[in-house]
Formats: sequence, C-alpha cells, structure tokens
Amino acid sequence: MTGPNRTLSLVADPAEPIEAPSRAALPEVPEVKVALSTASVYPESTATAFEVAGRLGYDGVEVMVWTDPVSQDLEALRRLSDYHRVPVLAVHAPCLLITQRVWSTDPWVKLQRARSAAEKLGASTVVVHPPFRWQRQYARDFVTGIWRMAEETDVRFAVENMYPWRYRDREMLAYAPEWDVTKDDYRHYTIDLSHTATARTDALAMASRMGGRLGHIHLADGRGSGKDEHLVPGRGTQPCAELLGQLARTGFDGHVVIEVNTRRAMSAAEREADLAEALDFTRRHLAGAARIR
Repeated sequence: MTGPNRTLSLVADPAEPIEAPSRAALPEVPEVKVALSTASVYPESTATAFEVAGRLGYDGVEVMVWTDPVSQDLEALRRLSDYHRVPVLAVHAPCLLITQRVWSTDPWVKLQRARSAAEKLGASTVVVHPPFRWQRQYARDFVTGIWRMAEETDVRFAVENMYPWRYRDREMLAYAPEWDVTKDDYRHYTIDLSHTATARTDALAMASRMGGRLGHIHLADGRGSGKDEHLVPGRGTQPCAELLGQLARTGFDGHVVIEVNTRRAMSAAEREADLAEALDFTRRHLAGAARIR
C-alpha cells in the first residue's frame, strides 16, 4: 500500500508557472505514455485540459466526452491537439448519467461515434463503462456487442471496472452484467484505482485477473469511502506505486491516464500543482521499477 503520505509536495507560487519534471530528468523511463484525462480539470473546459497537459509535459490526453461541446467536436479537438502539440491517446465514451443524451440516446450509437472519434484522432483506446442495470437490452447484449465492435477496428474497447452504489448501510448493484468486469469476457480492460477503492476490492488482485488483457489504466487514489474520490496518487490507500511497478516490469503496452478530482482547488495554480504531482508520482514509479527490471 502506498499509504496516506504524499510522494511529493508541491507548493505553488501563483506568480510562477508550474512545471513537472521532464522525461530527460528521469533516466530509464519506460515507454509507457502518461496522459491527462480532460475530466481532471473539471469544472474547467476541455480546451483548458489540452493547455495544462502541454504545459506540464504530459504525453497526451484522454478526452472525456461529456456536455462540453468541444469534447464532442472532432475538428475542435484536432485543432487543440495540433496547437498544443498534445496527442489524443484515448477517448472516454459518454457513459455517465449526465451524458445520457450526448451523441444520441442509443448507447451503441455512442460507442460507434467514440470508435470513429478515436480512429480519426489517432487514439488507440475507447474507454467504456458497463451498462446501468436499467439499460436492460443494452446490458443483455453488452459482452457480445463489445466483442463484435472490437473485431471491427484496431482501436481497443477497454471496459472499465466500476463499484456498487452505497447509501448508509445499503448497497445497490447499479451496473450490469457486473461492476467487477473481470467476471465477464472482454478483449481489453481498464482498471481504475479510485473505483477499486470505492468497491473495497483488491486492486492488484483485479489487475492480476485482467492479466494480458489489461490495456488501460485510470490512475487515481481513494480511501475506501462510499464516494468515488479520485484523489491524487499517493494520497489514499490504493497500491498505485505497486501497480505502476508491475506495469514497468511486465512490458505493459497501454497508457496510464491521470484521472483525478481537482474540483476543490482554490486556484488554477493549486489545480496545476496537483496535476504536476500526479505526473511526477507516475513517472518516478515507472522509472524506479524500470531500473530494477
């Protein structure tokens, strides 16, 4: 376990730009690209995420497709990518409650559009959540449908682990077929360590079950509360460092995406300090494992 102690503490001076350590400063960094989820700058915009990712030295972004019109507009995303020289490495399909009407109300159309976006933007991965239980027909066909779509493209459809919803002492299973996606057969998986914390499940054991099908990482931390916390890695109880070590030692060929919650940041400088800390944590643990590989 990484424990509650931070690996690095950055104190931001609002008058100074914040820079994360470059790859050149970290010897033997493995070829695992570290991307910034555009959700990590919320409530700021998708455009802000590209700017911050470029300034801090991220290798790319994962676009969370949501109600921000820019996140839905391929031409706008391409212009942002070109202007900031930040590639789009992954597309997160609109699977949230607030995105029920984004890119159609038909969930299969959403996935088709996410695949098309990934192909046109040069992204390697589409991240998708398992269906909500009330999406009965979609849930019934989900596993076979994802396989069918995966066979039609080189883009990975990486299905993400979720968690039970809890209210006081009650637990509701909100996702189908399962919130633990390792109980079903998918070509590729995404593991999210904030979700493992919320589910109170063993993240390393889940990653082991995913095995060679683990194709994508959402790196964040959590303390096991009923809320999906998405803390900066190293601030919770999840084995973030251990998982990064395993990736570096086993030839992982996917991307690590920083997906943290910065909504409580009091300023842009504080938000960027958190995102710089997350990037530094990730690269240092990848590099440290690579040196002893």
